[in-house]
Amino acid sequence: MIRLIAGLGNPGPEYEHTRHNAGFWWVDEAARLLKVSLQMERGHQGMVARANLGGQSVWLIEPQTFMNLSGRSVASLARFYKIAPEEVLVVHDELDLPPGEAKLKKGGGHAGHNGLRDIHAQLGSAEYWRLRIGIGHPGNRNEVANWVLKKPSPDDRIAIAQALDRSLKALPNLVAGDMNKATALIHTSKPPRPKPPRPEKKEDPAAQVLVNAGSATGAPPAPEDA
Repeated sequence: MIRLIAGLGNPGPEYEHTRHNAGFWWVDEAARLLKVSLQMERGHQGMVARANLGGQSVWLIEPQTFMNLSGRSVASLARFYKIAPEEVLVVHDELDLPPGEAKLKKGGGHAGHNGLRDIHAQLGSAEYWRLRIGIGHPGNRNEVANWVLKKPSPDDRIAIAQALDRSLKALPNLVAGDMNKATALIHTSKPPRPKPPRPEKKEDPAAQVLVNAGSATGAPPAPEDA
């Protein structure tokens, strides 16, 4: 079962809508669905809420330490309530998935994600669960820092919102520990709807008559009177 869900991001209004805050977006919505309010807990350096789902308690946390020190906050709450790494779910942005996709996994490396890197170090284990929210890749590794700290395009934000909505439907299964069902819900995504074709530009019938007349005589149409 999952007893602690940590959404990763950076505190402050300037980062609120940036790609790196996808984990915050997920936990904000989870708190709304569970009808709880996140409150600052200075002892755990994060915004924290306790909820009940299906008769089980689950803690929500958004570290306020900035991304690179996320592990301090997550590990503090986990140690205080004796929550094992395998009972922790970390929700974070994922460069290697396109917007609109989300994937659930347990364990593995941090793939250069600084938030996960610090959680690895502070928990002393990689055996926690991760919910990876796709934000896409800029295509150039040198642009990654700018990419994650910028707002997604309107189309990408819609796709990310759809992935959040779909993965939040698995919240009861995650808390209950039914990871197979949670995975099936999270990994099932619908392809984006194709954009409608642009309407063909209608030609001026009068202009077409002039073109046809010119073609028939082998000469260009006479100019109109000024």
